[in-house]
Amino acid sequence: MQKVRLEIQGIAYSQTQSGSYVLTLIEAAGNRKLPIVIGGFEAQAIAVELEKMIPNRPLTHDLFKSFCISYDVTIKEVLIYKFEEGVFYAKLICDKDGVHTEIDSRTSDAIAVGVRFNSPIYTFSNVLEDAGITQDQEDAFESDALVSQDDDDFDIEETVNDYSSSSMEDLEKQLQGALEQEDYELASKLRDEIKKRNP
Repeated sequence: MQKVRLEIQGIAYSQTQSGSYVLTLIEAAGNRKLPIVIGGFEAQAIAVELEKMIPNRPLTHDLFKSFCISYDVTIKEVLIYKFEEGVFYAKLICDKDGVHTEIDSRTSDAIAVGVRFNSPIYTFSNVLEDAGITQDQEDAFESDALVSQDDDDFDIEETVNDYSSSSMEDLEKQLQGALEQEDYELASKLRDEIKKRNP
């Protein structure tokens, strides 16, 4: 089976599954996308690394990375090898002294570890054919599965208005506080606002 390289396009709230997120992977040399529903903890673990935030204490996936480094193990790639009954199956391809080992993993955990090693993400062409969506299908998928503007959900406009009255010093303090409280979702939003003011 042919392997297809994927890249992380983004993470968004899931409308259909409370407390879950949709991680969207996109075909590196194409336009098909692979939307994967993941848990909130895993979404934060991926986002923290993508945003290059530094938690006060190591997250579980950071601990796994430190363990691997201590024993000279590298993560060569993340492979999403199967899609069955709505579930994605993945493995970490590890290398130690030229010996390759495959470790079975939940897809979200595999990607959270993989991004910490800058490992490429692959899937097989048949998985992409079975579970991938095209641009035409994406609009329908987003309307069913992504962000809704219910009272309990994140309201982008409201958040921007809240931050607009804050000084850069206040934003930096809030960011530090969010990191200390390990509220990485809030930290990500604050960091976005800071980046917007300092392009």
